[in-house]
Amino acid sequence: MPERDPLHDLGVRVGADGGVARVWSEHATSVELVVFDADDLDWAVSRTPLARDEHGVWHGESPELRPGAHYGLRVDGPAGVEHAFNPVHTLLDPYARGLTRAEDGSWRGVALEPLTATGFEWGASAKPRVPLDRTVVYETHVRGFSKQNPAVPERLRGTYAGLAHDASLEYLTGLGVTTIELLPVHAFVTEERLVRQGKLNYWGYNTLAFFTAHAPYASAAARAEGAGAVRREFAGMVRRLHEAGLEVVLDVVYNHTAEEGREGPTYSFRGIDNAAYYRHDAHGHYVDTTGCGNSLDFAGEAPQRLVLDSLRYFAEELQVDGFRLDLAVTLGRDEHEAFTPEHPLLRAMLDDPVIGASKLIVEPWDVGPGGWQTGGFPAGFSEWNDRYRDRMRDFWLGDLRRERETGSAGSGIGRFATRLAGSANTFSTDRGPLASLNFVTAHDGFTLADLTAYDVKHNQGNGEGNRDGTDSNNSYNHGVEGEASDPAIRAARRRSIRNLVGTLLLSAGVPMLTAGDEFGRSQRGNNNAYCHDSPLSWLAWNPADRARFAPELLETVRHLIRLRAENPALRPRRFGQLGEDIPSASQMHWFNADGETMGFDDWDSPAERTLQYLAVSTPETEALNRILLVVHAHESSAGIVLPEHDGVTAYTLLWDSADEAPSSATPAVAPGTRVEVDAQSMQLYRAEGGRGGGA
Repeated sequence: MPERDPLHDLGVRVGADGGVARVWSEHATSVELVVFDADDLDWAVSRTPLARDEHGVWHGESPELRPGAHYGLRVDGPAGVEHAFNPVHTLLDPYARGLTRAEDGSWRGVALEPLTATGFEWGASAKPRVPLDRTVVYETHVRGFSKQNPAVPERLRGTYAGLAHDASLEYLTGLGVTTIELLPVHAFVTEERLVRQGKLNYWGYNTLAFFTAHAPYASAAARAEGAGAVRREFAGMVRRLHEAGLEVVLDVVYNHTAEEGREGPTYSFRGIDNAAYYRHDAHGHYVDTTGCGNSLDFAGEAPQRLVLDSLRYFAEELQVDGFRLDLAVTLGRDEHEAFTPEHPLLRAMLDDPVIGASKLIVEPWDVGPGGWQTGGFPAGFSEWNDRYRDRMRDFWLGDLRRERETGSAGSGIGRFATRLAGSANTFSTDRGPLASLNFVTAHDGFTLADLTAYDVKHNQGNGEGNRDGTDSNNSYNHGVEGEASDPAIRAARRRSIRNLVGTLLLSAGVPMLTAGDEFGRSQRGNNNAYCHDSPLSWLAWNPADRARFAPELLETVRHLIRLRAENPALRPRRFGQLGEDIPSASQMHWFNADGETMGFDDWDSPAERTLQYLAVSTPETEALNRILLVVHAHESSAGIVLPEHDGVTAYTLLWDSADEAPSSATPAVAPGTRVEVDAQSMQLYRAEGGRGGGA
């Protein structure tokens, strides 16, 4: 019989007759479990000394540790620069399933039974298991999504229940996205610096507890009922989204904690075992690879186990479908602080039968040495592709600016084509295009509309003198900073938006939309709105507010998502190889404006800004599918000769980015026909005809 994991069942397990607590601390000399009066969180009703085993697990039983009990830990240990023990502090159990706060501001864990033991039922709902090639991610914020939606009852706006309301589900399913990625919902607190400024952390990248849903996102009724009701509302949201066929992915922040730098607040880890949980140098100073004051030390087994247990809890007990791992390079740093794709934590995620069956998306960088690792994670992870983001912005915006200012775009179309086809120069053949999580915008940075309206950030409202937020936006305001009254500028901005969102949804890889980009949401040039819990960050639902910028954009996005779903040639699972039929890949054929095969010099010449990309699916179970994408990124319109290809008898236009809204069906045209393509636009065709010799 295999030996039982010595770090099994950390946290508390409760029953009607009491429960068991298990806490890990390598360096502590004593650990005490304190249970508090439910009506007076400063009054201890019992204190239980815990005993240490040979693996550093402190354990003990208490008859007071029943469902709903409020509890904390008091930990003592040696002095020294690497330690921070203080038995006066009441500390939060890192594995607490529920939270509440005492009058003095310290936190208490709330002991909860397993969810199903409380009477919660999942019913007929099940994880949708959307294949990765059919996945369209929608990044949003629980509070910001429904806060202003009049179709959601006021008491539910900005809550888990609000996101699960019929009006929300109808909108999301009507948009066509498959996977809702939520900004952090692990319990978090606002940094002390922001508190002093009278601001708050809106995004949530400051985790307090890794096993607890953020209570302020629950309805007032659930919060009043307590931690168990908050968890039920969260689970109810997941259940409702699943019933609508939508997946739930959580943005999770394991790289650092809310305890900030060494002089920051002590909530949990620092007081339980500072030396073992956080990275230090030889002088006891924190090694910070996150820019947030501390970094968890994933060279250690207990921090690794913490992450795995948290992921498994949300994936198994709360039925979450996947995770986006913030600053994931920190999670893969070894005992020498070097990133390794074979790190035990990363490997354990992939090998775990529950976690490994989930969608795993990484942000492949941090701020430490060697921290940029796009393309460097092992197979099984999809990665936020910043190379894709930067090139597509530069191609449609930066190059346009250069052409207007100098007469030359400054670059050809080759790098654009590489990103369009799945970034094979970044991701290995065995990983394929689905390793690339493609995005043009995210919560962090300009919105899609603001990319086309601002040359520089406008973050004065953040209280940091406009120093925060990136200065590398690859944006273009089309001649006027901010709102513009000139109809020509407004039209040019709308076309740039359509080109960017069209490129995103027609590229190989996994696309991610940022909530609100589908209707032109603006943050008035703020590219770092992390501290704004206000209409600046909330989604607009009033039709007049949405129509103010891009009234037809929403229908365009819906149309493009449908086209992606209907045409497997747009979503290959493997990279194609010239002259080979590779199952689940798309054969790629590249033509210039004259319908001729692209020559070697065509790829990098700044004068060549027109490309025709014919993608031919190599079906396993689906019918043969061929798609022609025409990209014309010049300031003047041009006549384009549609290419001839084996088996193609006609081309049917499916979408033209020059149109404000998707147009009705147009007559098919024959290969070799010269068609007019507007300046700075794209056209998508379906190639008709039987299987040819080259298909």
